[in-house]
Amino acid sequence: MANGNKVFISIGTNVDRERHVAAALDALSEWFTDLEISPVYESEAVGFDGSPFYNLVVGVRTDWSVGELSQRFKQLEAENGRRRDVPKFSARTLDLDILTYGGEVGTVDGVELPRGEILKNAFVLQPLADIAGLECHPVCGKSYGELWSSYNRNQKLWPVDFSWRGQQISRALS
Repeated sequence: MANGNKVFISIGTNVDRERHVAAALDALSEWFTDLEISPVYESEAVGFDGSPFYNLVVGVRTDWSVGELSQRFKQLEAENGRRRDVPKFSARTLDLDILTYGGEVGTVDGVELPRGEILKNAFVLQPLADIAGLECHPVCGKSYGELWSSYNRNQKLWPVDFSWRGQQISRALS
């Protein structure tokens, strides 16, 4: 991977899911080289009654600041129809969140790091453990693999068949 800070980004959508995941991956591949892409998982909506989500995590290296990343992600979300005038827990065309930025801890450029969802939501932790299982959470010090193996909340998710640019990203369990 290139120089810079190691950043893990979560991607989620429950509206026109294939198109929006591909749009996010297209943008990330324009901005960064060497994307580490987790399998794509389908999960039930959490916090509201809605269509199932597609979720994945992507690892990149960048010299961009947390603020610049956040600004670019908000712009990409807006370009893909993301609305901010709706309740927090509602359908999403595209949601990109910075999970970790190097070993940063605390509020950086208005972004809380590491993101709390890592420890709360299976749809963030499992794909993160898939691509960074040996890396450690900057606060609790446990590896993402350890955190996933001891995760015991009742949130179901399952891998789905997903291809991007002719490459198989993930396969459904048969």
